[in-house]
Amino acid sequence: MIAVKEAPKMDTQEKLTRAQKPSADAMKLHPFYRGKIETVPKACIRSLDDFAIWYTPGVAAPCRAIEKNPELVYEYTNKWNTVAIVSDGTRVLGLGDIGPKAGLPVMEGKALLFKWLGGVDAVPIMLDTKDPDEIIHTVLMLQPAFGGVNLEDISQPKCFRVLDTLREKAEIPIWHDDQQGTACVTLAGLINALRIVGKPIGEVRIVFVGSGASNVAISRLCFKAGVDPAKCIVVDSQGILHAKRQDIFLRRAEYVDKWRLCQMTNAEGRQGGIAEALVGADVCIALSQPGPGTIRPEWVARMGPDAIVFACANPTPEIWPWEAEAAGVRIIATGRSDFPNQVNNSLGFPGIFRGALDVRAKTITDEMCIAAAAAIAAAAPDDGLNPECILPTMIEWEVYAREAVAVGLKAQEQGLARVRLSADELFGQASEMILRSRRLTEMMMETGLIAEPPTE
Repeated sequence: MIAVKEAPKMDTQEKLTRAQKPSADAMKLHPFYRGKIETVPKACIRSLDDFAIWYTPGVAAPCRAIEKNPELVYEYTNKWNTVAIVSDGTRVLGLGDIGPKAGLPVMEGKALLFKWLGGVDAVPIMLDTKDPDEIIHTVLMLQPAFGGVNLEDISQPKCFRVLDTLREKAEIPIWHDDQQGTACVTLAGLINALRIVGKPIGEVRIVFVGSGASNVAISRLCFKAGVDPAKCIVVDSQGILHAKRQDIFLRRAEYVDKWRLCQMTNAEGRQGGIAEALVGADVCIALSQPGPGTIRPEWVARMGPDAIVFACANPTPEIWPWEAEAAGVRIIATGRSDFPNQVNNSLGFPGIFRGALDVRAKTITDEMCIAAAAAIAAAAPDDGLNPECILPTMIEWEVYAREAVAVGLKAQEQGLARVRLSADELFGQASEMILRSRRLTEMMMETGLIAEPPTE
């Protein structure tokens, strides 16, 4: 067993202070800007005469053209580059069911990231319902105006049915970022973490702490990418999943995915909680109750050599990174930008949607997500790949263009694309859209159209 070292008291306090700063700044800047996104024209307005082109009477001509050929809507409107961010506010960033109004700041932030990172125009749509059938119906009714839909912060188990039903019925890509986005970026981080410690993906023992939408999707994608489910353990709020869990068996029709995990994981039949599950594990992937203290240092100290821990609860990880390091963990990742190794959906969804939109994909498959994960992992600098650098950062814009290429090519390979583009064409179009967004934001900051934030 690895001895647990105590981190210096002053260092810990400094880190805690830094960890609390983003929340304090957010309370100052959100009311200062009164929102994070706005709508601006993209067509020229040279004089009042141009309104006759963009609106009546001129607009009737493209309307008639689209009526005759509905696919022209992608050529004559911004549908090709517009995504709806749809949420009912029932599972918001570790805050739980705070409702659609309280969830709106998160969706506005998501829209900002879509635009700056992927050049994608996104519209937050908060729904005043918790009924999965109403959510499904609403999204299907919204299809004509959007090129894709990003489902966000919808509680389980309904989130699984909402996603699966919409992917089956919709004619545009439907994506649940808490499932597919988290899974994609986590897999990318896992690929590079295993490269550093020199462990084959098919041989590692992974403990998934939490069995919500995120970890169910992460486990599914990891298994498709080569992880052996029999070597893995999943832990929910009641303990380790195993084939004799009667509480899950009795609700197996409702918790289909959790019951499936009971049957396909934990071949040795281990029972207990997080502490028992982590003994000898190579990797811990946690998306559960926000910490600190959800996972204890003495538990991770009992993991195998060169242990890898992904503590990705928001807004506070299940264990502080410095606690995990002191307990002997080789690589620690969290969901936060103020610590090394941020495993954040923002590395995934802008580039994935960029690629899906550019080829007009009908859906986003697991294979497209795995291709995107490989592209993200490959974008991490080889010369800088180390225990504190397992993923590229969001500032490296080319990662999103590379993802777009990987997703677009995979969609074409799977026969799901309405438009065929080469790798060079995909990279060129994605680069143009992403850099345009960044230049636009920089220009607005330089000219004062985006005001300087207050200094105090």
